[in-house]
Amino acid sequence: MSAAAKILLIEDDAGITENLQRILVEEGHEVAVEKRGDTGLARASSDPFNVVITDLRLPGLNGLELVRQLHALRPRLPIILITAFGTTETAIEATKFGAYDYLLKPFAIPEIIELVRKAADSNRLMSEPVVLGKAGTARDAIVGQSAAMQAIYKEIGRVASKPINVLIRGETGTGKELIARALYQYSDRANAPFIAINCAAIPETLLESELFGHERGAFTGAEVRRIGRFEQADHGTIFLDEIGDMTLGTQVKLMRVLQEKCLQRLGGKETVSVDVRILAATHRDLEAAIRQKQFRQDLYYRLSVVVVTLPPLRERREDIPDLVRFFLQKHGPELGNAQPSIHPDALEALQTQKWLGNVRELENMVRKALLLAQSYTINLDHIHSALNKTSALAYAPAQPFGEYVDDLLAAARRGELADAHARALETAERELFTRAIQQAHGNQAKAARWLGISRITMKAKLVQFGIHPAQDHESPA
Repeated sequence: MSAAAKILLIEDDAGITENLQRILVEEGHEVAVEKRGDTGLARASSDPFNVVITDLRLPGLNGLELVRQLHALRPRLPIILITAFGTTETAIEATKFGAYDYLLKPFAIPEIIELVRKAADSNRLMSEPVVLGKAGTARDAIVGQSAAMQAIYKEIGRVASKPINVLIRGETGTGKELIARALYQYSDRANAPFIAINCAAIPETLLESELFGHERGAFTGAEVRRIGRFEQADHGTIFLDEIGDMTLGTQVKLMRVLQEKCLQRLGGKETVSVDVRILAATHRDLEAAIRQKQFRQDLYYRLSVVVVTLPPLRERREDIPDLVRFFLQKHGPELGNAQPSIHPDALEALQTQKWLGNVRELENMVRKALLLAQSYTINLDHIHSALNKTSALAYAPAQPFGEYVDDLLAAARRGELADAHARALETAERELFTRAIQQAHGNQAKAARWLGISRITMKAKLVQFGIHPAQDHESPA
């Protein structure tokens, strides 16, 4: 289930309204309904909605004009259009006016669920404040009073309002997205769109279209024109996470946007001007990637006008008590503990761990300990038990994967595990990349080709999983 959102559905078709409302409520969302464009605009302008879904053809005010006026009033509110195929061009115009995305009728249920999830996440990234230093009651915060973090806060204050690109560096799990959001929220573009793209999560064949858009017929399956994220983020900010995984071809096009402040959609000849601030993040060694001809040096220099480097958690252990208290307050109520607490011995034990997964791993461990404590004070036994269960639930190569999944689900049912989905996916990926590189006798190019990914992604995954293949000298297939 996706995070709950407050949604306004503007639709005059009773059948569509009933079905959409039922689907979204089943996903945990709160749904309000308006049947006219003018009343929908009035309500969306005044009430705190996270997402608006609107038909294009409405009584009172058509969807195109609704998007134009609502986006001008609330530029950070994602608007999803529902339209018939015959009005696609109008829907594209609405996207230019600021609509988040559109769906063509008829659409599949998983399609609308996923689009609403993405839109709600986008609204959260733009709207929920990121607090620096002490968390207080904020849900998202960059926590820590160490000298290393104080330097980070000063750097955010120094560059947030400047019209410059920023490169955020740090290991996986250090909080690079939170830094990007803070830079956005303290900038003079804070009332304009903020769009986050994970370059490693989107297949390279689709990333260019996602970023720059495409024209009808640009490639197989491109049945209609699509506006890219850069156009949608015009006058705002775009966050390119894991930019080190971007292919060289896409890097060339990104370089043009940086140099000339314009782009061409895939398959198109029209030049579109864009004014976008770029925040980029990576856990990769970009200097090494440049030497290996996997990352463009000129792009690196353009992106790294200012570099913010996040320290790993093991280099700021004095911040762990503050982080633990923050995660207790964040997750305690949702796990049935309104006033969570932790014994000093347990807190000390957490400060001695290696935390290779950094802040993200620490947060996960606090959730496990809360589940084990069952509304009582977290003690040393709970910490040891959580650590033991983590290692006990590690995948054994000889174990059938189905059995491993059953173990994860059983632990989740007992309340001992809160990340079964993430663990299963990571384990499957680790096994896939390990076997692929073994069968390719260490040849990364060959393994990447078999998996249908770029060499950059292949190398990043090998680093992520700590796989160090021995290169055989056989000729590539």
